[in-house]
Amino acid sequence: MNAIEGIQRLKKRMSRSIIGQDHVVERLILTLLCNGNVLVEGLPGLAKTRAVKSLAKCLKVDFSRIQFTPDLLPSDITGAEMYLGEESEERFSFQEGPIFANIVLADEVNRAPAKVQAALLEAMEERQITVARKTHKLPPLFMVMATQNPIEQEGTYPLPEAQMDRFLMHVYISYNDDAAEREVIRLVRNEGRSSKDDGQQEQVEEPIPPEIVFMARDEISKVHTTEAMENYIVSLVAATRRPSEFSEDLARYIQVGVSPRGSIALDKCSRAHAWLQGRDQVTPDDIRATVNDCFRHRIVPSYEAQADGVTTDDLIASIVKLVAVA
Repeated sequence: MNAIEGIQRLKKRMSRSIIGQDHVVERLILTLLCNGNVLVEGLPGLAKTRAVKSLAKCLKVDFSRIQFTPDLLPSDITGAEMYLGEESEERFSFQEGPIFANIVLADEVNRAPAKVQAALLEAMEERQITVARKTHKLPPLFMVMATQNPIEQEGTYPLPEAQMDRFLMHVYISYNDDAAEREVIRLVRNEGRSSKDDGQQEQVEEPIPPEIVFMARDEISKVHTTEAMENYIVSLVAATRRPSEFSEDLARYIQVGVSPRGSIALDKCSRAHAWLQGRDQVTPDDIRATVNDCFRHRIVPSYEAQADGVTTDDLIASIVKLVAVA
């Protein structure tokens, strides 16, 4: 099995258990291929947790879930030095926290105060954590999928801008249509029934080896981006930083533009998207297909935009219309 076959098989298996959320499935896979972290936002019960569990199950990697609550401590995430007693050769031993897994679900990350949210920063960016002046490396295959409830809900905290910028993509998840909702009911009903046929099917479909992900990453690194596509990415970013050069409305509605991480994220995701489509070169369609998820959490709208009901997606749509491909 080569890399593209393995990843397409992974996508197909996940789509069977996540009905009507193909966009979320693809974004999870893109994030994994780009060696990044993803923030998924949506109301409770929309299969956010199920999606990342399905990813870990299909890949057969270590999975851990952290439920963020207002009383959570940073050491509950990273782990802590445990005192072993006076008679032990080593007085203290480091006990690993749930962050030491291949795929980590940070569930309802915005229900904990900023100090706890910040405990993820070093792990997400440096792929290591530091406790008691000692640095502990995380696994080579590592991804954080954080879920976020809408800020308007009671008991939620807005994530710090520095942490938001660490996420490669910010994905919205919404309700299914009626046909997909019916399929969800049938899927869960059938999962509750145990049969010999189902057991045999699970045995036949062996998990995809994690090495496939590393092979895919190597191939994606060879996907070509022309200078024209690089200029297109830079122009999209420039429209968020110098909006007055493109439109008066953009100048009124954008307070802070996209950071350099946004440029890097769009380049990575567009190359991974092209690779998934079977191409070895990035096209404008690849860039436009991923720009919303890469820019959504990095643009800070002005108070005037919020008062007029203009969302970041509205701003990105305007930018895509205004910026031409060189």
